[in-house]
Amino acid sequence: MARKPASVADTASSGTRRIVSSEHLVSDKCPELSELEFGLIISSHAFGRWMIRCMSAAGVKDMTETEILVLHHVNHRGREKKLADICFVLNIEDAHVVSYALKKLANLDLVSGERRGKEVFWSATAAGEALCERYRQVREACLMPGFSGAEEENLRIGDLARLLRTLSGRYDQGARAASSI
Repeated sequence: MARKPASVADTASSGTRRIVSSEHLVSDKCPELSELEFGLIISSHAFGRWMIRCMSAAGVKDMTETEILVLHHVNHRGREKKLADICFVLNIEDAHVVSYALKKLANLDLVSGERRGKEVFWSATAAGEALCERYRQVREACLMPGFSGAEEENLRIGDLARLLRTLSGRYDQGARAASSI
């Protein structure tokens, strides 16, 4: 396979070096996408480490990233949630992964499920709510001091959040297209 010229893979139009994980994937159409993908890779891993260590500091060790995300979502707005809705909001394709997380959380008495017909509706227990609050306190103490809270910073973070949601749709569409090849 032919390699991209160094000028495409290694430098941006401004002359600064591109930071990518797989220079053979850099596209002439949008070389910045490879930079973004590398940013997603390292930020995803950093966010995962953060969640696990924050939860450990909040009092529960050995929870997986998925279990933490599921607990927080089940606790979100104090409303009951069905498995399918949890999967949909968290964009998790494999329902059995979320189902397993819910069972583990239930065994820890952090969530409880109530069967109604064929559906199970999940909610956070008092212990689950308390753990989420301790997590929030650790987050405020350890993560938030790194942010200024300035309007400009918050606007940039909001713009980035919207861009990431848009990109998730493009990657989902790409995944569907790749599945049909």
